[in-house]
Amino acid sequence: MLIGLLSDTHGFLDPKIIDHLKEVDEIWHAGDIGDSSVSGILKKLKPLRAVYGNIDSPPLRHEFPEDVWMSVEGFSVWMTHIGGAPPRYNPRIKKILNNRVPDIFICGHSHILQIKKDPQLNNMLYLNPGAAGNHGFHAIKTMMRFELKKKEIKKMEVIELGRRGQVV
Repeated sequence: MLIGLLSDTHGFLDPKIIDHLKEVDEIWHAGDIGDSSVSGILKKLKPLRAVYGNIDSPPLRHEFPEDVWMSVEGFSVWMTHIGGAPPRYNPRIKKILNNRVPDIFICGHSHILQIKKDPQLNNMLYLNPGAAGNHGFHAIKTMMRFELKKKEIKKMEVIELGRRGQVV
């Protein structure tokens, strides 16, 4: 299953994102969607799994949960918006991780692209796709694409979408 992962669009969907999502099987959005027009466009492209973020309005909070737990190609996956990063998870995340550790933990919020295994938690894979929108302190808009197949992760790509504020 080919996944397109993004976060922190903040109401802006760079046209390049659509090109990068044409071949994926599912789109995952790790919160701060920013506007229902963004999720509407994404849902028309491919199946969308998303969580709400701290800037999302009540309608988006009603449409999407705070956490998504899923099983995909033999992986347990947890996606939320605010998570911290290894080894400094926020208190809510730490509490959950004390009882349940996924194979893959995905969050957004920080606008910092990061892919890392956490040796303290059975080498759980931590993914933060950075920020794909124009709002925030990040210099380059980013997203990820990767394949999950029979308990293997393949073709992990970091996709740079250009400078924040720039649309080409």
